[in-house]
Amino acid sequence: MLNRELVKGSTVILVLTLLNERPMYGYELVKEMEKRSGNELQMKEGTLYPSLHKLERQSYISSYWEKQTKGPDRKYYRITDEGKNILAERTKEWNLFSALMDRMLKRGGQNG
Repeated sequence: MLNRELVKGSTVILVLTLLNERPMYGYELVKEMEKRSGNELQMKEGTLYPSLHKLERQSYISSYWEKQTKGPDRKYYRITDEGKNILAERTKEWNLFSALMDRMLKRGGQNG
């Protein structure tokens, strides 16, 4: 299981990436992250829901309720145009950071 701080720092880009594909409800987001990561990335609801609320306050996502034929209504989240802009910026930052870390770790491994 990954370090909680690494997951917490990646929440925004993970959520926006998934919502850029299609609207999802909270539990669906958690399960999709687990599935795509081979169960290595397990986000707790206590991390996800505050992040969803913050993203909604920032107007990066919006939400709506959908009736279910069985069970309670579900609150779905979808990315906004502003969220798509932030996702593009964060993706560029992530790619730069990831490349930098790869270089740093490889260099450290060669000299250490």
